Amino acid sequence: MAFTARRVPLQNQPMSEMNVTPFIDVLLVLLIMFIMVIPIATHALLIPLPNGEGPEEILPENVVHIDSADRLFWNGAELSRQEMLNQLASTAALDKQPVVKFEPDALASYQASARTIALIKDSGVKNFAFVGNHKYRQFGRTGE
Repeated sequence: MAFTARRVPLQNQPMSEMNVTPFIDVLLVLLIMFIMVIPIATHALLIPLPNGEGPEEILPENVVHIDSADRLFWNGAELSRQEMLNQLASTAALDKQPVVKFEPDALASYQASARTIALIKDSGVKNFAFVGNHKYRQFGRTGE
């Protein structure tokens, strides 16, 4: 029982299938137009660029340091607590306050550090930062 296909001779009859080639061409053109119209970036990253007005005012470096003997230093110069308070108060009185950086030594006492932070707060300084903490990432490790 073999299956045999019979061929029907072509006659002059109208084609019953729809020609979809023009339809697909139109859809592809519309798709390309749609892709070109959509904006590539839908968000913006705003970066402040220089406007050519010259450099901004560079504020002085202000570092309060406590060494292992609990002595106070202002930008490398040793000061008493009253001199430090006067220096901090004059810094706080500036129109544009610079950042006062606090960098205690690893072996400085907690009491001296706490008293110095209170001194900085009492002087009226608003811009304050702890620096040098990266040296002490692990507990019990001294700075290098």
